[in-house]
Amino acid sequence: MQIILASQSPSRASILRGAGVEPILRPAHVDEAALIESLGDAAPAEIVSQLAVAKAQKIAPDFPNDVVIGGDSMLLLDGALQGKPHTVEATIDRWEQQAGKTAELLTGHCVIWGDQVHVETSRTTVRFAQATMADIRAYANTGEPLACAGAFTLEAIGGWFIDRIEGDPSSVIGLSLPVVRRGLYSFGLSVSQFWEKPDVPAEENTAAALTVR
Repeated sequence: MQIILASQSPSRASILRGAGVEPILRPAHVDEAALIESLGDAAPAEIVSQLAVAKAQKIAPDFPNDVVIGGDSMLLLDGALQGKPHTVEATIDRWEQQAGKTAELLTGHCVIWGDQVHVETSRTTVRFAQATMADIRAYANTGEPLACAGAFTLEAIGGWFIDRIEGDPSSVIGLSLPVVRRGLYSFGLSVSQFWEKPDVPAEENTAAALTVR
C-alpha cells in the first residue's frame, strides 16, 4: 500500500518526503473555476474542501488499494478567497493589498482509502510583513509566489515577509500532516507503515543497537 498524491505541487510532495513518505504523484486536473462557481455562496472552508475532494475522487478509482490524498489551499483575505496570482503583476497587486495584514490560509484535504473518506479543512492565521515595494517587486520577479495560494511561500524566499503564523506550518506549505494522520487513523491505518524503510543489512542494525546501549 502506498500514498498517492493527487497533485503536482512540489511543496506538498516535499512535506511527505520530509516526513518519511515517498508519494506517487498523479496530478488531478479539474476545472476549479467551474467548481467554485457551482458552489455558489458556500463557506470558504467548504469551497477549498470540495476542490480537494474533486481532485482525490478523480484519481482514486485508479488506485483502489492505496491511500489517495487531494489538497487545495486558498487565502481568506478581507473576507474574500484568493487563489494563485499566476502573473508578476497580479502578485504585486496582491502584496500591495495584503502587506501588513492578517489573513487565514485555508487548506482543504480529502483522504481516500477504498470506500472510506476523510475530509477536513485546516486553518492557519498568517501575519504578513509590511514589506517595501522594492522587495515586493523583487519577490514577484523571482517567480516563486506565482503558483502559490496567497502569493507566498513559508519555507523559501517568502519566509522573509511572514511575521507570524498561528496554526499548523505544514498546512501553510500545502499539506497538513496532522490532518493526514487523523485521516489514516480514522481508517484504522498507522502513519509509520508508510515510512520509507532504509535498506540496512541485519548485521549493521545489530551493531547499531549494541552501540547505543
